[in-house]
Amino acid sequence: MHLNWAGNLTYSARTVVRPASLEELADVLTAGGPVRALGSRHSFNDVADTDGVHVQVDGLDDGRPAVEPLTGDDGAEGDVVSVNAGLRYGEVSRALHATGRALGNLASLPHISVAGAVATATHGSGDTNQSLASAVEGLEIMTPGGELRRITRASDPDVFPGTVVSLGALGVVTRVELRTVPAYLVRQDVAAEVPWDTFVASFDAITSAAYSVSAFTSWDEPAVRHVWFKSVARADRPEVRGLAPDFLRWSDVPVHPLPGVDPSACTEQLGVDGPWHERLSHFRLEFTPSAGDEVQSEYLLPRRNAAAAIEAMRRLGPTVAPLLQTSEIRTVAADDLWLSPFDEPSVGFHFTWLPREDEVRAVLPAVEQALVPLGARPHWGKVSTLDAPTTTAMFPRFDDFRRLAARFDPEGRLHGGLVGRLLAS
Repeated sequence: MHLNWAGNLTYSARTVVRPASLEELADVLTAGGPVRALGSRHSFNDVADTDGVHVQVDGLDDGRPAVEPLTGDDGAEGDVVSVNAGLRYGEVSRALHATGRALGNLASLPHISVAGAVATATHGSGDTNQSLASAVEGLEIMTPGGELRRITRASDPDVFPGTVVSLGALGVVTRVELRTVPAYLVRQDVAAEVPWDTFVASFDAITSAAYSVSAFTSWDEPAVRHVWFKSVARADRPEVRGLAPDFLRWSDVPVHPLPGVDPSACTEQLGVDGPWHERLSHFRLEFTPSAGDEVQSEYLLPRRNAAAAIEAMRRLGPTVAPLLQTSEIRTVAADDLWLSPFDEPSVGFHFTWLPREDEVRAVLPAVEQALVPLGARPHWGKVSTLDAPTTTAMFPRFDDFRRLAARFDPEGRLHGGLVGRLLAS
């Protein structure tokens, strides 16, 4: 028996294997029966589940460096690196920074695996920052038949957008090719108790005031508890268009996203410059991520509906607040990936719940009834009560993805858990 990271889900798999080579992985996949890849177990639903064999590739040695710069046609190293799919983002980030390179963005946790985050369209924040999957330039996938395939944006433009956010339905990803940029510095400043009227009226100005912006609330508070501004190459605190320079009240002590929790696990704040990978995530790699004992949900919707969605959630404050540890509002730029919820500029409403899943599931329909009419779609790896037909209907290219999955996995051996329900709907 094995559990997900939060302990709210017991996987159905009869065994977990960690192949040490591509040959061993091929043997596992060609042995027959249900099989699924498993990453850092940070999904809160059964998107990665199977009643057969779970495969983890974090120990796979394919004879190449775990983080390998790729060369162009001229033999020179370019801006793309190939990484072991089972590595955590924190590990990849440290290796990249040591070479003077960086990723464009990170999620709130550096502890999540690259392949798992990419496959579920996991994201950070920032008006101009796309999801983590959008940094992918190529993938190496071993199909259930044991065939190792490399699919890239350049060479496979027709199917590439369907293979990145794939929910693990195409095979076991062994390597991910990521676009990088030169390393950069980031400072983090936190504004406290931002009035709701100001936050809504100045939403665009606030979220564009820094490279990455996150707002934290429990929805029943008289003001937005904290707004975290992560700025690149600034000497001073960010300025918000339309607000007086002294309007925002800046925190002079570090804070945690969860009220009252010791912030020592969080990345450094108070405007101190630091490497990108030690600021863009909310939490330090060397500390236990977030609270641990929790359940998470998230809904992604068009940015143009942000104000209406905020007002709808504020009306639900008395309903959701008793079960919330915190809620986070983030913005995400659009991309072209078939199963990405970000087909236009978007806003995400994230909920970190107390570990009382039955009670959470009882209030989620009210949240979904408020947000779905505004275009909300659930995060693939988090808890919702929307059924499979409703969810697949939210993605215009899902039928194309279903056909692509049938090409890679004609016997349906990867159809476990949520993925099986989605593909059968």
